[in-house]
Amino acid sequence: MSNEFLLNLLFYIIVTPVITVTLNKIMFSSEDLMVVEDALKRIDSIVNREPMQEAKEGLTPKDYSISLNDVSFRYPDAGQDAVSHVDLKIHEGEQVAFVGPSGGGKTTLASLMARSWDVTEGKVLIGDVDVRDISSQKLMDTVSFVFQDSKLLKMSILDNVRMGRPEATRAEAMQALQDAQCEDILAKLPQGVDTVIGTTGTYVSGGEAQRLSIARAMLKNAPILILDEATAFADPDNEEKVQKAFAKLSKGKTTIMIAHRLTTVTGADKIFVIKEGTICEEGSHHELVEKNGLYAHMWKEYNNSVKWKVGA
Repeated sequence: MSNEFLLNLLFYIIVTPVITVTLNKIMFSSEDLMVVEDALKRIDSIVNREPMQEAKEGLTPKDYSISLNDVSFRYPDAGQDAVSHVDLKIHEGEQVAFVGPSGGGKTTLASLMARSWDVTEGKVLIGDVDVRDISSQKLMDTVSFVFQDSKLLKMSILDNVRMGRPEATRAEAMQALQDAQCEDILAKLPQGVDTVIGTTGTYVSGGEAQRLSIARAMLKNAPILILDEATAFADPDNEEKVQKAFAKLSKGKTTIMIAHRLTTVTGADKIFVIKEGTICEEGSHHELVEKNGLYAHMWKEYNNSVKWKVGA
C-alpha cells in the first residue's frame, strides 16, 4: 500500500463528509432565506395596506335591512370585477341564501356587506345608511360571522367563545355553548370549558370547531348574521347538530347563508343565484326549480350526487 493511496484515502474519508455537510447547510440556508423573504413580503403587504376611511360622525342604521345599489368591486391587481353591477334588497329579519358556481362572487358580496372591502362602485346600505358612514365598532357589533374554516385560538374554550363578547359572564358563555349543541364536546375534554385548545394533543374536529364558532356568534348576538359555508366540514352527526344550532342562532336575525349543499337553503325566504359576479336568478326554492334555469340544474345535479353509489 503506497503512501499516495493512503493520502487519497484519508482525503476522501475526512474531506468528503465535510463537503457534504457544507453543501447541505448552504442548501437549507437558501431555502430558509426564501421562506423569510416570503414571510417579510406577507408582513409588508399587511403593514403597508392603507386603512379604510373611518366615518367622522358614525351614523346608526334605522333597522337591519341590507341593500346593494349598483355595486361593483374589483380586487387589487385583478383584471376584472369580482362583482359587477349588483342590486339586491334583504329585509330585516329575512333569511336569504347565496348559491352558485365556485368563484362566482358569493363570499365577496357578503364581505362587502360587512365592509371587509370598500366597493369600487355603488353603495352598500344597512338600514338605509352607507356602511362607510357607520363607525367600524358599530358595524362589527352589528354583524356576526361563521366561516367555512372556523379558527380557534390557543386558549381555553371559554375564552374562545368569549371573543364574541369579552364582557360576558361565565354563565352566559355556558348558555351559548349549550344553545350551540356543544355539550358533547365539553364532556370529552379533560377540563371541560377550561380546556386549552392545542395543548397536550387536545384538538377538535372541523365540525366541532364550527359549533364552537356558532356559540361565539350566539354570545355576540348581533342582528345580522353571515354564514359562509358553515357546514362544509361537518359529518352527518355534526351537521344535524349544526343545523339545530343555526335554527336557534338565526331566529329573528337578518341572515345571509352561503352554501353549496342546497338542502341547507331550501327553507330560505329568498335565494340569490350568483354567477360570474352577477345575480342571474332570485326567488324561493320552489320558484327557482319551476323556472328550470341554473338553480334547477344545480338542484338536479346535487340530488344526483347525493344518490351516487359505487357500483358493485
